Amino acid sequence: MPMYQPNSHGNVKLDMGSGGQVLDLQTTVKGGILGCVGGGLVCTGVKEKLDLRKMVGELESIQVPSVFICPISLDPMQEPVTLCTGQTYERSNILKWFSLGHCTCPTTMQELWDDTVTPNRTLQQLIHSWFSSKYLAMKKRSEDVLGKAVELLDSLKKVKGQARVQTLKQLRHVVVAHSMAKKTVMDKGGAALVSSLLGPFTTHAVGSEAIGILVNLELDLPSKANLRQPAKISLIVDVLNEGSIETKINCTKLIEMLIEGKDSGSENVSSLSLLAGLLRLVKDKRHPNGVLAGLGLLNTICSDESLRGSVVSIGAVPPLVELLPSLNNECLELALHILEVLSTVPEGRLALKDCANTIPNVVKLLMSKSESCTQLALSILWAVCKLALEECAALAVEAGLAAKLLLVIQSGCNPVLKQRSVELLKLCSLNYTATIFISKCKLTRTIQLITVSVSWWCYQKFSEMCSRVRLLLNSAALVCQTGLRWVVDLRLFQSSTDVYSMSLAER
Repeated sequence: MPMYQPNSHGNVKLDMGSGGQVLDLQTTVKGGILGCVGGGLVCTGVKEKLDLRKMVGELESIQVPSVFICPISLDPMQEPVTLCTGQTYERSNILKWFSLGHCTCPTTMQELWDDTVTPNRTLQQLIHSWFSSKYLAMKKRSEDVLGKAVELLDSLKKVKGQARVQTLKQLRHVVVAHSMAKKTVMDKGGAALVSSLLGPFTTHAVGSEAIGILVNLELDLPSKANLRQPAKISLIVDVLNEGSIETKINCTKLIEMLIEGKDSGSENVSSLSLLAGLLRLVKDKRHPNGVLAGLGLLNTICSDESLRGSVVSIGAVPPLVELLPSLNNECLELALHILEVLSTVPEGRLALKDCANTIPNVVKLLMSKSESCTQLALSILWAVCKLALEECAALAVEAGLAAKLLLVIQSGCNPVLKQRSVELLKLCSLNYTATIFISKCKLTRTIQLITVSVSWWCYQKFSEMCSRVRLLLNSAALVCQTGLRWVVDLRLFQSSTDVYSMSLAER
């Protein structure tokens, strides 16, 4: 809905016998803003009056003329009323304004000399007429679209060859552009019809269009089970490996739809050919949408523990590690989650350890992205360092892990992350003496700063203590004025405390 803007188009107003007014009628009808022929006020010709509330709800995303918008709620008015200032509001909104004790016009803030609200029948009729025309046009388009979808489905049963490809392409455009067509296609058995076209002898042209349709439908369980047949899966994987980037993304999304959920048989769907195709899609940095789709499916496949070894065996770990610095936040979390899951199997940990950039790339991500990324990175580093402590701990320390872990410990993140950071810091320091570890981690300067801070704090506390002692001794001197010796001793003590305080300050 547009933001409300007060009218400023002149004095064209229309008085009705009921006493209602329409502000700036010229703006309302100019250029056919009501959707009527010739820009005039023409009735829609609807025999039975349509429910305005229902029309407003179904046309929520449409651009509504600002003169129909209530300045208070910024929603279309259904029962407009006009105040003595000439401003029009939705009845319920202005009455609520008055019930809160206001005696002013919300738009102009003028004090009202008359709190009567006059029903604006003309504007109400204009609003109803405009929404009726838009609603009926939408319904007609919907009927045309649904009729077109049914017609294409009927044609699909008869045509072959290139005509079949063209029919599938038209049906795909209808399904993608109109959400209402999706339900019609499903209700008319379109999913089963299109699925039947996929098989070992299907051309890639037919397969690409059919997959483009299926991925945009809300497939039910029988449809998914039908598509999991080996011959159909084999064709989808072949199209994934050889199609355009749009087709690759559609294939990836369709396979993810087929294997998500419990007892989906992901081990039957996933093959080495599929994993290799996904890896190529993920490595292609030219198409971020393809990278995201590929990582999403890889992540779903890795949720099945029995398939993690296969993902490692195709060499997925090194490319994923190399991609980490260049990924956006959404893709980065998926990639880190995949690597973290793969680190739970022995071959995955070994692949991570053998990759030269695992530790440097993962260490850089600590406290540089989201808290979720930091948590996943810590889990990966923990798994790798435990596998080969001497070798990996040295690499981690050289990569600046200690400073990053100290940042995590000092941050406001959750206690689990802090505890894991402390444990990892202890693990990396096992093979070093304290002095060498501090030196290698380049923490000497940090510790010096901490020492200076502590020394200054101690000096301040000592000065406070000396002041209190002076105050006590001065009080004692006033009470015990029995001899010069006591006073001399008191002055000597004061001098000594002053000297000591000055020496600390000079340090």
